[in-house]
Amino acid sequence: MEPDLTVADQAALTSGNDFWHTTPAAGLPSITVTDGPHGVRLQANEHDVVTGRPATCFPPAVATASTWDPDLLRRMGEALGDECRAMDVAVLLGPGINLKRTPLGGRNFEYFAEDPFLTGVLATEWVRGLQSRGVGASLKHFAVNSQETDRMRISADVDERTLREMYLRAFQRVVTQARPWTVMCSYNRINGVYASQNRWLLTEVLRDEWGFGGVVVSDWGAVADRVAAVAAGLDLTMPGPDETGDRALAEAVADGRLDPAALRTAADRVRALVERAAEREPAGYDADAHHALAREIAGRAIVLLKNEGGVLPLREGQSLAVLGEFARTPRYQGGGSSQITPTRLDDALTALAESASVRFAPGYDDVDEAVALAADCDVALVFVGSEHETEGADRDSLDLPAAHRELIERVAAVNPRTVVVLSNGAVVLTRPWEAAVPAIVEGWLLGQAGGSAIADVLFGRVNPAGRLAETIPVRLADHPSYLDFPGENGHVRYGEGLHVGYRGFDARELEVAYPFGFGLSYTTFEYGQARATATDAGIEVRVPVTNTGDRDGREVVQVYVSVPGSGVRRAPRELKAFANVPIAAGETTEVVLHIAREDLAYWDTRLHRWVVEGGEYHCAVGSSSRHLHTTATAEVTGDDVRLPLTGESTVAEWFADPRGAELLGRAFASADSGPIARLIADPGTISLVGSLPLSRMSAFPGSPLTADALAKLIAEANG
Repeated sequence: MEPDLTVADQAALTSGNDFWHTTPAAGLPSITVTDGPHGVRLQANEHDVVTGRPATCFPPAVATASTWDPDLLRRMGEALGDECRAMDVAVLLGPGINLKRTPLGGRNFEYFAEDPFLTGVLATEWVRGLQSRGVGASLKHFAVNSQETDRMRISADVDERTLREMYLRAFQRVVTQARPWTVMCSYNRINGVYASQNRWLLTEVLRDEWGFGGVVVSDWGAVADRVAAVAAGLDLTMPGPDETGDRALAEAVADGRLDPAALRTAADRVRALVERAAEREPAGYDADAHHALAREIAGRAIVLLKNEGGVLPLREGQSLAVLGEFARTPRYQGGGSSQITPTRLDDALTALAESASVRFAPGYDDVDEAVALAADCDVALVFVGSEHETEGADRDSLDLPAAHRELIERVAAVNPRTVVVLSNGAVVLTRPWEAAVPAIVEGWLLGQAGGSAIADVLFGRVNPAGRLAETIPVRLADHPSYLDFPGENGHVRYGEGLHVGYRGFDARELEVAYPFGFGLSYTTFEYGQARATATDAGIEVRVPVTNTGDRDGREVVQVYVSVPGSGVRRAPRELKAFANVPIAAGETTEVVLHIAREDLAYWDTRLHRWVVEGGEYHCAVGSSSRHLHTTATAEVTGDDVRLPLTGESTVAEWFADPRGAELLGRAFASADSGPIARLIADPGTISLVGSLPLSRMSAFPGSPLTADALAKLIAEANG
């Protein structure tokens, strides 16, 4: 039987012992938590909280999302779990699953996608992989943490439907399907209330609705009021120690301002986490094998954006001009709390030189030398990208640095076989310079093995299969978030609502440079006719896909759903299923995709619950949100939904309800003929009063709806 904890013990357990450890109160051991998400950043010494011990630096989420491969994410999670056990880490702080609302987000390199479905599916497998090793995940940052500007105070002002369908939906999927040990609350406010003090978010939604039973931990420094936070459902405040906050909790319990059960429950949850972590066994890991896995993931994350004239893959015997310092000194991760000290670091220049005759120039400050080399080689490989993405600051532009653009333009002018290799933590604009080059490779930030992975793809040892997890716009001003970012005076309005990312581009029918889900291959694929069948579980979609080229490859088959004639506002199409399918050259595979019924639901703001609308669902199948090759339809039976009728319901709403129409018609049929009765009886004039709340009709001459009659009518309608 577990010993009872004193109030002082309970308070101490709900704050950290230092930056990375829980408090060893009441005989419990202290456990270690540390930063992720794409590596184990265990602090190397007490004087430096940024530099960690060597660990595998896997590709950040900006890259892993482009694999569109849940199995790879699970394997990465398993490897991270092994490294955590080797370093005695109990909880790894990740994954980060906030939606990429704007391409300017400084922390976008740590987040997966602009789509909640893709984000949720990938993150679920990451968490399952990690926790299969007896190490806890910390799902973050809960919630609506989509910018770094004023991140400690900003209020994300979001309507209820957008909040549920876009910004909470991935969290809901991971919590309900993968059961993370902890969830980390964010710094920001949500509709005016700090996430750490938001009872609706932390208790009513996370625990009561989703059934979360783990620990809610704060982001480091996110708690402004310990008493209010514990009352709202926060369990563990980090970092520590926080003796002032501990005393405040004890005093609040003593004077009745805090329910003793709230503090006791928080402490019990932390104790359960510590005891759960103690069950794991120590383990080691194979650093070479993990490096090889990082290389595999990086190779699968690279997106081939353009390849005219068959410039790629490179061929044996070609002379290569490798231009740009990023080839020699790679950008492989972003800045901030997720910086990993890699066990080793591959660079593209060395990897390329192992397979071809290579001449190098750093390029950005010495463009003339680079141009001269380019003119004298068969192929010019230009390595460019963004120079800095980091936690704590958003970007102010999507443009490449001026020196990088000049390098591209001048090299392309002397070598028609110029390949641009991008390194960036979020999308960069490709126009107008892309018109001058035949090939573009989106290399993201690829972790410690990225240099070798780039060489693998360029030489065709890996057939590129990466797909964009975010839209590349023609210009920043086209982006749905443009007019409402980053906010002012402590508030940012999410004015685009549901139309985040590709949803907004599609709704306005805007041209994009490269659409969500897009990516080329060194082979080609052909789609047959899709078939869709409604089932009790949702919709099953089947489509034959043929590899029509001469190379084995992978196709990411994507299903986008629309509901023509829907009774609620929707995006033109939404991703609802995908499959990453290996298909050998010349072979045809029937791809079977399942759309869960719950993923068809929208959030009904009147009923405050999820609702599946009945009707014909169009399932467009293709290779991106703009490359849809075949469409099938399925008739879905909707949920049994009936809104209660009230005095504030309009005449039109009463007549739209069968029971309401019968009662209202009867009430007016029994009344003396008056102007309002004649308006309702005449199909040509009823529209004049259709928008009138029924309660207002009592003021009209001849209306039979006295207060008593209206009350009786409402009771009968809802009985």
